[in-house]
This record gives sequence, structure tokens and C-alpha cells, in this order.
Amino acid sequence: MGHRRVARECALQMLYERDIGRHAPAEILRSYWTMNDHPKKVRDFAEQLFTGTLSRVAEIDGVIQDHAKNWRLVRMAAVDRNVLRLAVYEFLSGGNTPNTVIINEALEIAKKYSTHESAQFVNGILDSIKNQLHTKGQADHGRPD
Repeated sequence: MGHRRVARECALQMLYERDIGRHAPAEILRSYWTMNDHPKKVRDFAEQLFTGTLSRVAEIDGVIQDHAKNWRLVRMAAVDRNVLRLAVYEFLSGGNTPNTVIINEALEIAKKYSTHESAQFVNGILDSIKNQLHTKGQADHGRPD
């Protein structure tokens, strides 16, 4: 497994802790890295994803809610909600990762930490968001799907 996938999984675990445990981000980072040993490049990317997602969580939640037909965020499984948040943050942050790769990573992580049905749910929402961003000219930065 590549370091970026591992970093995404670390970030998901930290987002889950924030969502469920409501601990301070600094405390989550400290305790997570105390219990989990990873190379610096994993830590750096995971922390970027975690802190970046938290810094834009209201905006991210709004985007998700706009595409989650008949689902409120509070009713979603916590893992699914945070997989979506993480992926939408990556969509919006303008990084170099193509949106199709972001979706594929989110689906694999959802399958690992949630259920196969969750992966289908996550896929539907992320695909809808990707298409809207593409229509607005913000998706994939000109890269083909």
C-alpha cells in the first residue's frame, strides 16, 4: 500500500476521533502519533488532510449535504461521513491528485472501514460532486477522467 493511501487512512481515523470523541485536534494529533508510527511523508500528508478538512468542514459539509439526496449528515454512518469529508477536501484543495483517483481511494477506504454498501453510497455522492465541480470548471484541473 502506498504512503498516500496510508496517510488517508490515518487522516480518516483522526477525523473519526474528532467527530465521535470531540477531542481537540492538537490532542488527537499528539495521541495518534504516539500510538502509530509512520514515516514522515505519511505523517505530513495525513496531518495536511486532517487539519485541512477541519479548517473547511462547514463548507465541505454543505457540499456533501447538497448532493446527499434524502440524507442528513448526522444520519450517515460516521465512517462514511468522514470518508466523504476527506475526499471533498481533496477535491476542493486543488492538489495534483485527479478526482477519479480521489474517488477510487475513498471507495477502497470505505470498503475497508465500513461496508460494500457504504462504498456504493460514497461513490454516488462523490461522483455527483465531481460532476458539479467539473461543470463549474474546477474539477481535475483539465485532466481527463
